[in-house]
Amino acid sequence: MVDKVTWQRAGRVTEPGRYMYRFGWLTVTADDIKIWEQYPEAAFTLVKKPSAGPDSDEYHLGAFELSPPPPGEH
Repeated sequence: MVDKVTWQRAGRVTEPGRYMYRFGWLTVTADDIKIWEQYPEAAFTLVKKPSAGPDSDEYHLGAFELSPPPPGEH
């Protein structure tokens, strides 16, 4: 399962940091927030941190997708 995280789902965080997410901890960077500020509908792929142990629930944001603009907007 690949889970996507939007700014809305992440609680519209405004500061980099480590936040409790639905099923673990999510680390959000300043660069992630800059992307969301420029593209509020961007959806990031949720990625489990490789340094986290098998029982750890530590995630960060990976690649992101932009939603297409609504019809009539360019």
